[in-house]
Amino acid sequence: MARTSSVTSEPLGSLTQQGARGVARCEACGSDRITHLAMTLTDGTPVEFVSCHRCEHRSWTEQGEQLAVGIVLDKARKIR
Repeated sequence: MARTSSVTSEPLGSLTQQGARGVARCEACGSDRITHLAMTLTDGTPVEFVSCHRCEHRSWTEQGEQLAVGIVLDKARKIR
């Protein structure tokens, strides 16, 4: 079953392709060396994940609201 999402997000960047880095920056250190991914958690929640290559800060947001790591883990937990 394919999942679809109606979340509109900014274009994702690339660390390996010159000129393809997005305008997003790490909220902790300001670096533009980040990984920015749109993903869907196990419970179906669409989120955006950002990870900084300089300071290793990570964040998840749902519709612009930052999620605590504990909430992300609960939403990503596989139901048995």
